[in-house]
Amino acid sequence: MRRYFLILALCSLAAAVQATSTLRVGTQVLTAGDSALRVTELLGKPTRKSHHSRSRRSSNRRSSRHSRGADAAAGGERWLYRRGDHVTTVTIVDDQVVDIDDRRE
Repeated sequence: MRRYFLILALCSLAAAVQATSTLRVGTQVLTAGDSALRVTELLGKPTRKSHHSRSRRSSNRRSSRHSRGADAAAGGERWLYRRGDHVTTVTIVDDQVVDIDDRRE
């Protein structure tokens, strides 16, 4: 029984992580790693864009060993889309999607 619970918990966690790197748009899917052009093709012109400068931490050698996720989100742009009762924020760094956040209002 414990093993079953552990497997279920790990699968739930994996699903939660997956939810932040993909977005279904009609019959298409937007994923982390897609280009900014692909975002525009699927979602159109953003409602708002905000520019973020890179943190000082990202310029040291140690940060280059980290994944693009949290460190990369410190720089680049955040594109905000209002889609019905959802607000979707796409973070773009170096012309690639690094994070997708989709929330209900």
